[in-house]
Amino acid sequence: MRLSELVAALSLGIDLGFGQPMEHVLRQCLIALRLADQLDLDIDARASVYYTALLVNVGCHTDAHEQAKWFGDDIALKSGKYDANGLRAAAATLSLLGSGNPPLNRFRIAVEFALSGRRDVSGMIAQHARMARSLAEQLNLPDAVLDGVGSAYEQWDGHGWPGNLSGADVPIASRIAQLSEYVEVAHRSGGSAGAKAFARRRSGKQIDPVLADILLSTADEVLDDLDSPRTWGSVIDQEPSLAVTLSPDEFDAALVAIANFIDLKSPYTLGHATAVADLVKESARILGLPPVESRLLYRAGLVHGFGRLGVSNAIWDRPGPLSAGEWERVRMYPYLTERMLHQSATLEPLGRIAVQHRERLDGSGYPRGLVAGSISRLARILAAADGYQTKREPRPHRRMQSPEQAAGYLRDEARAGRLGGEAADVVLRAAGHRVRRRIDGLAGLTPREVEVLRLVARGLSNRQIGERLVITPKTAGNHIEHIYAKIHAPTRAAAALFALQHGLLPEEEIRATTSGWHGLPGTGRE
Repeated sequence: MRLSELVAALSLGIDLGFGQPMEHVLRQCLIALRLADQLDLDIDARASVYYTALLVNVGCHTDAHEQAKWFGDDIALKSGKYDANGLRAAAATLSLLGSGNPPLNRFRIAVEFALSGRRDVSGMIAQHARMARSLAEQLNLPDAVLDGVGSAYEQWDGHGWPGNLSGADVPIASRIAQLSEYVEVAHRSGGSAGAKAFARRRSGKQIDPVLADILLSTADEVLDDLDSPRTWGSVIDQEPSLAVTLSPDEFDAALVAIANFIDLKSPYTLGHATAVADLVKESARILGLPPVESRLLYRAGLVHGFGRLGVSNAIWDRPGPLSAGEWERVRMYPYLTERMLHQSATLEPLGRIAVQHRERLDGSGYPRGLVAGSISRLARILAAADGYQTKREPRPHRRMQSPEQAAGYLRDEARAGRLGGEAADVVLRAAGHRVRRRIDGLAGLTPREVEVLRLVARGLSNRQIGERLVITPKTAGNHIEHIYAKIHAPTRAAAALFALQHGLLPEEEIRATTSGWHGLPGTGRE
């Protein structure tokens, strides 16, 4: 497996999260490489440009919960990024405050935002770059890529985020990636003239004037043939230097890192992918599946929720019932997962399993309404594991359910002919090995602080944490302040990522009787 294929597949999810057509990021990567060629950058610098362009906005979904809280549809919010600049952009953003709520609630949210919400939003963009840098680090990318991604929102005039760099101090990969990102949108909407107009308008301000001049003088060459049907192949083929290949174990580690990162989209899904993957891995061991099928199923468990990036948190995090239109968007996310993975020969088989994990044997599932004979055995196991794990997690409309309640749900679904009996049985056997995770002394956190960290990562307020732990909201706030200082996390999303990376979420783990690869939910709202 080439790392470039995995990152390129992830970039398609970034497109979804920004309300852009798929391959927007791939096209901006091609533009960035062509600009790098015009500058005659060496091979290492081109590699930095390549991965920076692919990962530049990968952190922007990590606080989608907060974006939806203040502005309604987080995808609609981010899709407006390219429409305006300066005061017009700020006015457009503020006009979205409380979107999707009745007038009185919108007014309340606007007042709350004026009083305290600005603290939530302040530094949000800079935090996106820090989170993207964290993922690039987990993928073992070079330091130049880490710097490029980490400075992706700095601007030539020093008015970017966090505003620590300006001019030539901004890494060249960051400068090229930012220009390429905006130029791709401008070209798609206004052709070469639109791209040139953007470069002239933002030269010396947001954009490096040297890069702007290069684009203006070589626009025909840089922007040629961007709509080619071979965009994916072109990006993969043009990876600079020798292709970064991953061993099977390295591939699994990269999938875990990306799965955890995608689960950050909602505090209600933290650790969901890895928990499901562990369940299906143990199920495969119990069934004695061949090692190839076992590993395929495990990886499908890691990727099955990638398409969640394409659905707004105004839907995922809503405590009340969903409308028919919102349900249609939810029903699309397995299909979006398949679309993200289908162009890679290594990832496509995972997509074929993952797209079926919400199908049901009686035809009541989604996205295609398949019936028993069309749903693979591996997909049936994944469906049962996803259904069980979903019940063991909190959701905006209900609390976490007990193991007994989750098991009852799985048995009921099997009896009703929606889930496979074999799949339900083996997942319940696998879930019997689940134990509460014990974490001692991590980052100097006390046991109570670990409890608080798990709850704040899930998006609970000080008052809600106090009610759960029978402490005052002020005491909860003091714990949170100490936790953030100990783990160096400035935001809930950063705290959630810390909890995922250090095994604090999900709260349980499978304690299998053996290890290694040897021998290895319904359509209603769950």
